[in-house]
Amino acid sequence: MTTDEAGLITGEDGLARCFWHGGLEDYRRYHDEEWGNPVTDDIRLFEKICLEGFQSGLSWLTILRKRDNFRTAFAGFDFNQVALFGDDDIARCLADAGIIRHRGKIDSTINNARHAIDLKAEFGSLARYFWSFEPDPSERPARMDFATLRANPTSPTSVRLSKDLKKRGWSFVGPTTVYAFMQAMGLVNDHIEGCCCRQGIEEKRLTFVRP
Repeated sequence: MTTDEAGLITGEDGLARCFWHGGLEDYRRYHDEEWGNPVTDDIRLFEKICLEGFQSGLSWLTILRKRDNFRTAFAGFDFNQVALFGDDDIARCLADAGIIRHRGKIDSTINNARHAIDLKAEFGSLARYFWSFEPDPSERPARMDFATLRANPTSPTSVRLSKDLKKRGWSFVGPTTVYAFMQAMGLVNDHIEGCCCRQGIEEKRLTFVRP
């Protein structure tokens, strides 16, 4: 496995991929099978934005490896159920060594679930709301190379989305967190040029029906 100046890692299969998976098998699968694929499922969208909040100050790999535990702790991230969590649920989560036991982030997930219900009532789905913030092509870099990916942890759209969510009462949704959510859920394609997944994501985006 080698890493070149373009920020690509060539694996044993001979394919070049974005550097950040580091050759780790579970991280590589996430890179290949999930990251950047357009998502419209409300539960997955809610899960991801909550897990990005939990990631704050940590690595995504840490969260990824605990994701199944998070799903168990938070009712599969069904926001209708999470919105009903009370003190007993908070205590249960704080005692769960399988997740990140951060009181503020646990409270935030419950808070955001309640606001997710309001958002769905207003827009018909979380997907319709989030995809309304898909960046205009004019905002996107002409070429997604290693330097561009590393230098831009936010975007004008992630700033706008962050502000709008905060105005609606959401928490742990800063611009960097929101941009990572946009990258993962396919609102942008930030696979580096030359990555074996980039073209496939571009083709999916061309035929993808926006909600």
